[in-house]
Amino acid sequence: MLARGRVVAALRTWFAGQDFVEVETPVLQTSPGNETHLHAFGSELIGPDTIRSPLYLRTSPEFACKKLLAAGESRIVEFARTFRNRERGRLHHPEFTLIEWYRASAPYESLMDDCAALLAEAARAAGAKELRHRDTSVDPFAPPERLTVAQAFQRHAGVDLLATVKDGKGDRDALDKAAQAAGVQTAKDDDWTDVFSRILAEKVEPKLGNGRAVILCEYPAPLAALARLKDDDPRVAERFELYACGVELANGFGELTDPAEQRRRFEAAMAEKQKRYGERYPIDEDFLAALGHMPPACGVALGLDRLVMLATGAARIDDVIWSAVAEPSHELKK
Repeated sequence: MLARGRVVAALRTWFAGQDFVEVETPVLQTSPGNETHLHAFGSELIGPDTIRSPLYLRTSPEFACKKLLAAGESRIVEFARTFRNRERGRLHHPEFTLIEWYRASAPYESLMDDCAALLAEAARAAGAKELRHRDTSVDPFAPPERLTVAQAFQRHAGVDLLATVKDGKGDRDALDKAAQAAGVQTAKDDDWTDVFSRILAEKVEPKLGNGRAVILCEYPAPLAALARLKDDDPRVAERFELYACGVELANGFGELTDPAEQRRRFEAAMAEKQKRYGERYPIDEDFLAALGHMPPACGVALGLDRLVMLATGAARIDDVIWSAVAEPSHELKK
């Protein structure tokens, strides 16, 4: 826990040295985010007039931070307390800390350089010569390998991923056939995204970040989320994830600033969420309005708790949190 404090202090100093402004945005939001598999904690605002309005604990500070970019901020960072439901385990905790930062008018590759610098800063602050998790270690001072998702699928699963992507959509049957050939079992009701996730989890992720960190970039268009598509290859998006010791640490975007396209993606994701989970979250109209005024920018969220885990060699995320959220007792679970 003392190492955690040193890491936080070192990272704050690094961001200040890079002329970032540290911001604080609201935890309570009108929309917690609009990704299919993200689950939020609900709340309620009761006004002095007793009118009740639904609110949610944020699943990330992304919407609020982008509104600040639209308002004129150019380089911001937040050490954000964040909340996600239905997530608890070795690498997940219902309340955790994201370090989320944005650079206006900068290419998204600049975030990759930031991530490499933060790995080294965290290791130095923790007094660690390597990042460790289970039986895997990473040299935090070595430049991360940059690998496209398509290259990773070909290398570790023998799957030609982009052959299953056309016009921004995935060919489910083609990817399912490739998954079966790679020895990955699928379900009849899996869509393209489900099959992708199965291959990633079984064949690719365990091989990422052994010896040195890996930046997995150019995610396929069906997984673009809030990222813009690449101009020279619209089959892929300006999205990357940082891996070390097989653990995903960060998720970054070259930010989409087209409100109409973002609305289309949100509505499709919420329709799928309704189909799978019987619920949907509202769309933040203020956020979509702000996108139309937002400058070209890139942004990334990094899991502080996971980074501290690797820097200290902790086995579980609960080990690096001062006071973990209580789990229901055995009697209450009944």
